[in-house]
Amino acid sequence: MTMEAVETVRTVRRRYTSKQMGDACEMIVAAELTLAGIPALKVPDNWPGYDVIAQPFDRPPQRISVKSRTYKKGPAFVLYMNHDEFDWLAVVILANDESNQRAVYLIPRDLADKARRDKPTAKTADQRYWRIDEIERRFGRYRDNFTLAVFELEVTTCSEN
Repeated sequence: MTMEAVETVRTVRRRYTSKQMGDACEMIVAAELTLAGIPALKVPDNWPGYDVIAQPFDRPPQRISVKSRTYKKGPAFVLYMNHDEFDWLAVVILANDESNQRAVYLIPRDLADKARRDKPTAKTADQRYWRIDEIERRFGRYRDNFTLAVFELEVTTCSEN
């Protein structure tokens, strides 16, 4: 395949910016929650800590931080900052092809916080992260969890790197 053909494939595959992808994934999460009976909306851009606010009928408003990635094996991560304020981590993983398939996981904060973290002396010590190829294995019960259900799920804490 020539470099021109590779560039054409790349252009056809992704006709949106990473900002547009992130906004679309936030809207997907808000729409799916609303359609599942939990009214939700995307908060304004650059809102600190979370991207979607949802109002379950039986709980106070729930803050949701949305992280989106295109799937690939290997060292690709979903990360957030330890000081971010949210109640749920929504992970949207998009297929790495033209299928438009996606997986959405809505994970309670206390389980998300069992993520990997670097040593306290590292510059990245405030980051929490999961490899995207581990999400299904660790959080499969939280896939399409648009009712914001909390399951008994044993998640082991990742060791420090």
